[in-house]
Amino acid sequence: MNQFFYGLLLLIFLALPPVAHLLESIMIVHMHMQMPMLVIAGFLMARLFQLRFPRFFEKWNGNGIPGIILFLIIVVFWTIPRAMDEALNFPSMEVFKFFSLSILAGIPLRDSWKKLSTIGKNSIIVIFTIKYFGMGLLYIKAPVQLCNNYLMMDQLTLGWGFLTTAICLVIYLLYVTFTDPTKYE
Repeated sequence: MNQFFYGLLLLIFLALPPVAHLLESIMIVHMHMQMPMLVIAGFLMARLFQLRFPRFFEKWNGNGIPGIILFLIIVVFWTIPRAMDEALNFPSMEVFKFFSLSILAGIPLRDSWKKLSTIGKNSIIVIFTIKYFGMGLLYIKAPVQLCNNYLMMDQLTLGWGFLTTAICLVIYLLYVTFTDPTKYE
């Protein structure tokens, strides 16, 4: 119950107009801080839903694959530059952003992650690595401004942030590939 309360507090805090405006005023903070924190809020709230509706999660997400696919669809959608622009221009899209990232991404992520095998988890990380490399190159190499609400410098900063994150994920994947975790337990 405490996790649900903390997740709900985080979601309410992120929805406060001054906080939302501050986080959305800088492109890289919008994409790499606000959006992941919304997913974390849903991740924290998920435990209560898992306890209240165990049969729903067993039936709907028994092996974790449907939930992780829903998570991937939502996260990929919010990576699209036009989606970020619309979240800033239309209040209904802003509400959808908060709902989709917390409820439709955070809750399925928590329910699915422990059900996936190690290969499945690493496959998701590989997908994100490829996505981050691609989005980083897109934001850096695009000859035009992709988001109307942000400056070109914000776009370049976000692109380099994506590439840095992708490099960190590659380092993590190399680490888990070439180390034996049983030696450290």
